[in-house]
Amino acid sequence: MPSTLFVVSEEGYWGEECIEPLTTLDSAGVDVTVATPTGEPPVVDERSVDPANVGEEMAERVREVHESDERLNDPTQITEVDAADFDAVVFPGGHGTEWDVNQDRHARDLLREAVEGSGKALVVCHAVGILAFTRDSAGDFLVAGRNVTGFPNAWEEGIVDERDLMPDGRKLPYWVEDEVKAAGANWDAELDADTSVTVDGDLVTARGPGSSAAAARTLLSELGVEHPEA
Repeated sequence: MPSTLFVVSEEGYWGEECIEPLTTLDSAGVDVTVATPTGEPPVVDERSVDPANVGEEMAERVREVHESDERLNDPTQITEVDAADFDAVVFPGGHGTEWDVNQDRHARDLLREAVEGSGKALVVCHAVGILAFTRDSAGDFLVAGRNVTGFPNAWEEGIVDERDLMPDGRKLPYWVEDEVKAAGANWDAELDADTSVTVDGDLVTARGPGSSAAAARTLLSELGVEHPEA
């Protein structure tokens, strides 16, 4: 069966965007490895396990997997893995990615190597911001001319205040849509659709939490793996 590498934020990943793809790939028999920038366990964004935000069922499910999954509790460091050893690299989203994963040159190397090599890459929500900083082997933006989706400005406006401060007081360093479009992407977050998943070659992008399940199924399809519920 195929193998996948999950690159997860230590600054706050969004629960559903990691747990949904991870458990979906698990159920299809795909081997999953988890890595973080420093090798420390990833941190879940508390808003993504707040029943008031995501509902009791999702909050409980995410907390259970986050606390019990050995791969999340004892991840490897991204400098210790090679994209060529995996069939796909997955970047779950969450605002936290803006402070670590998206800015990490080794994470960007993993993305570039997956897309330019024989693998696939799935990038979700705020993690799509990594595309604004990733160059291809020729030195051009990897995302230039590619069709992508991701966390839209229209949604960010409802989260940060007029100073770009998050509810926890941290200042958001950039808005994903602005930066990815500036890098030359063809951006369409399909705001009128219930879900948004875009495939462009070996790059798969997803808009946000509600698109996580569809993104996981799309990745399975791209890997030639049948989803058990299909």
